[in-house]
Amino acid sequence: MSELKEYPRRDSERSSNSATNDKLKGLEREQLEAGINPLVADLPPDPDAHLSAGERATIDRRLLWKLDLALIPWLCVLYLLSFLDRTNIGNAKIVGLQQSLGSPGHPLSAGAYNAALSIFFVSYSLFEPLTNVLLKRLTPKLFIPIIMVLWGLIMTLMGFVYNWSGLMAARWFLGLAEAGLFPGVNYYLSCWYRRSEFGIRAAIFFSAAAVSGSFGGLLAAAIEKMVGLGGRPGWAWIFILEGILTVLFGFASFWAVQNFPDKATFLSEVDRARVIRRLKMDQQSSAEHEEFKVQYVTSALKDYKMWLGMMIYMGCDMPLYAFSLFLPTIISQMGYTATKAQLLTVPPYACAAVLTITVGYIADRTRQRGLCNIFVSLIGIAGFAILLGSEKPHIKYAGTFLGALGIYPCISNTISWVSNNIEGVYKRGVVLGFVIGWGNLNGIVSSNIYRTGPKFTSGHSTVMVYMIVCLLGGSIAMRTLLARENKKRLTGQRDHWTRGMSHREAEKLGDKRPDFIYTL
Repeated sequence: MSELKEYPRRDSERSSNSATNDKLKGLEREQLEAGINPLVADLPPDPDAHLSAGERATIDRRLLWKLDLALIPWLCVLYLLSFLDRTNIGNAKIVGLQQSLGSPGHPLSAGAYNAALSIFFVSYSLFEPLTNVLLKRLTPKLFIPIIMVLWGLIMTLMGFVYNWSGLMAARWFLGLAEAGLFPGVNYYLSCWYRRSEFGIRAAIFFSAAAVSGSFGGLLAAAIEKMVGLGGRPGWAWIFILEGILTVLFGFASFWAVQNFPDKATFLSEVDRARVIRRLKMDQQSSAEHEEFKVQYVTSALKDYKMWLGMMIYMGCDMPLYAFSLFLPTIISQMGYTATKAQLLTVPPYACAAVLTITVGYIADRTRQRGLCNIFVSLIGIAGFAILLGSEKPHIKYAGTFLGALGIYPCISNTISWVSNNIEGVYKRGVVLGFVIGWGNLNGIVSSNIYRTGPKFTSGHSTVMVYMIVCLLGGSIAMRTLLARENKKRLTGQRDHWTRGMSHREAEKLGDKRPDFIYTL
């Protein structure tokens, strides 16, 4: 017969125990005596208990496919629109935005244009850490459509600005409205899938950013031909039409976006029980309701994994924005016309989308997210070294491929890595908000480093430093520390953390539980 493993406490600790905890421990003893594992005793009844292992596996695959179809495609479209709306200013730049918004005979200076890029990241980053708490409180079905409609309207109105002040105001409010989508959706997906399933979904979701780069170049090349229509220049129609498209999808999202697992209406009661059981068995509390407490914020702030995650993410996020905002300019400086430069931005993004999904799949299967970051970052470093060292347009264009391949997969892989290693509904939300917010704040840097072409020495050098020190160095440091901690947990050196606790008390420790093994 199994026995409840409970370690002795000091008398002062025992006297502080509530009657509720004593009852819980008594219940656990009764469950053990009855042959029930208290770790899973609070799960919903297993609707498939009478089935064979093969039949259960078939049902699980069907359930996973049902979740994927209900969640992933629509969220990918939303992020494609989000990334398109924040980076299309790069496409607008090479078709006359600076000339239109400057004074007669004096186009906007590079500094004024870069300030318009930077102000987006200020509002975006300031609001981002709060968004996951709002998402949890308001529910995804309300929060995501509302922010989409808002930023779509702002994007549309950006097509009607007539000076630099108007552009600055529009970019500030665009950052404010868009701040909730990327951290919110990553947090939302982590509440639906097992840790070994999350990476490939996050990669597919983020690959929409690379697709938006391809789509944005094609779309801009077509839309700019509308120059003069309605008295607006071609660059204005890029903002107007893409903004209207976002508004339409925002309204549709009130019906298309689902809530968290315990409230999702597209699931039957039986399927909902299956989802909650598979999350609980994966040692995730994401399946159940949790009230917000300030201690979740303080716990996040004290966790070194959050700070290292911020360092790693800034090492790929700043290069991401530098690449996305300035790729049309970099290519046009190679001597190509504006339209051809728009079209030449498509292939690097398409290749990056494929590798992003491939790395997500490999990382899920091997659970070696740190090694994936390390090896992929080396590709990007090589790409920017080529851009920095070569004068030949075709070789520099090849460097843009390697740059994209080395940046995009690391974004989704880093988010998955951090999410896998943080447990607790609100704590994970806070950590992801800070990690993604800090990475996006470094977008200010990306907006101000590409000043003098065609070589862009300062821009490419800064990107390389970020990738070598923060992305590569941070990934090595994180993996080393997590491997060391896993070794201590597997050898029992952390068992004293739960001494004297019931299983339910230990579960509240989240990723501090001695049996919680980190993903490397």
